[in-house]
Amino acid sequence: MGQKTLRGCRGDFAALIVIIVGATAQAQVPPPTAPDLENGNVLIQTIIPTIVPVLLNPVTGVKGGDATIVLRTTTLVTQASFDAIAPYHPTAVGVSSRLGRRPASEGVNNRNKNIAISYATYRVLLSLYPKHTQVWRDMMVLAGQDPNDTSTNPATAIGIGNLAGQAVVNDREHDGMNQLGDEGGRQFNRFPYADTTGYQPRNTAYELRDPTRWQPQVTTGGNGIFKVQNFVTPQMAYTRAYTFNHVHQFRAPAPIDSMLRGPRGYQRYKAQLDEVLDASANLTDQTKMEAELFDNKILSLGFSALFIALSRAQTLDQFVQYDFLTNMAAFDGAIATWNNKIQYDAVRPYSAAEYIYGNRRVTAYGGPGVGTVSIRGNEWRPYLNTADHPEYPSGSACFCAAHAQASRNYLGSDALGFPVTFPAGSSSFEPGLTPATNLTLVYPTWTDFEQRCGQSRFHGGVHFQASVREGAKLCKPMGDRAYTFLQAHLNGTAPAP
Repeated sequence: MGQKTLRGCRGDFAALIVIIVGATAQAQVPPPTAPDLENGNVLIQTIIPTIVPVLLNPVTGVKGGDATIVLRTTTLVTQASFDAIAPYHPTAVGVSSRLGRRPASEGVNNRNKNIAISYATYRVLLSLYPKHTQVWRDMMVLAGQDPNDTSTNPATAIGIGNLAGQAVVNDREHDGMNQLGDEGGRQFNRFPYADTTGYQPRNTAYELRDPTRWQPQVTTGGNGIFKVQNFVTPQMAYTRAYTFNHVHQFRAPAPIDSMLRGPRGYQRYKAQLDEVLDASANLTDQTKMEAELFDNKILSLGFSALFIALSRAQTLDQFVQYDFLTNMAAFDGAIATWNNKIQYDAVRPYSAAEYIYGNRRVTAYGGPGVGTVSIRGNEWRPYLNTADHPEYPSGSACFCAAHAQASRNYLGSDALGFPVTFPAGSSSFEPGLTPATNLTLVYPTWTDFEQRCGQSRFHGGVHFQASVREGAKLCKPMGDRAYTFLQAHLNGTAPAP
């Protein structure tokens, strides 16, 4: 059935991989198509191509850079898919629901599973992004389903989908992320995903009072509007995980090189900054484009999973299981990482450059199209945009390590073979200039993918090496935990939700 399943969506799927991964976040996503309900995959043909433009839209979506919200979206959508098809599996049970077992004859082909997935993901998307309701309704119509059908009959695919999706919504709307903006009893003028921890930075955007701590940055899109960063979703540190109950058990060692402690504290602090500046001065088209690839979690994590589905001819069931597994591993890793970010509140390289060098000049990247120049320390900025949260440990290194380890477990191999082609001039940060010619990067193994992902944050200038190292070390075990969690639900031995 696996090869037959892929044949039903191979053309659209291949176009999705080439255009989205092979270009930039601004690339036009191939439009969603009507699924082959009998043998195809509604996620690949219809649902994913509908969701991606919303997540990558910098105006109406959540942007690819808001990693915690993107990860939560993809995890909840993939969980809804898993829970929706659990009743058609011989032994599987849902994570947020127990909907019984359907006769084996109902799962011979993909029709019932595709229908159940459509309704389950629809319910979750309505909860996550109500402003895009018409987009989700159009998605359902394209999938051949009625968005007005609210049946909860557990003997039908529609009822199973609605029940599974609503169970995920009920389970997750108040999981600690403040999705509805109503935490603390707020009733009106809500701010979805607003901070609930009371976090306050030690430094202001205009004064570096403590050079060991994170400093919010003033950002601009070049349109005369300037904004001051806020720590994005610090409450992720206390959000409910899938595979553990106590986040404080996952503690990275203190970032000693950023703490200015001891007789050699200043030397260590300066040395780690000089490593970043040296990498900045020696950027190449490859390191620039690799930094851009891994800066966007949809394009790197999400589409490496889609590549696996295509290259391994996964069945619908296998793709749902694998996609949920990898998203869950990264999601739980994000919780542990954000908990450490709050704990250490560590300085970013751009603030360290101002502290160490001030008006003195260094040799480093001078900005889009400028290349390597002699630049004042307080003017230097990384190649990548610095994310809105403290530096240590690296979230991206964490996500890639968790994703890679979960993949090794599920696939039984370290082999990957993921090719990514960037057309000349397709850079988001240096459009029309970088890369100078068509560039293809290949990731032969998950180990290579994981390591180059982490180093892309160092080359991009947003993390010190210790942050990359400890982020990966913290989160690689999340891939093991997620695989154990998945197997318990596939075997039907997981405790009731």
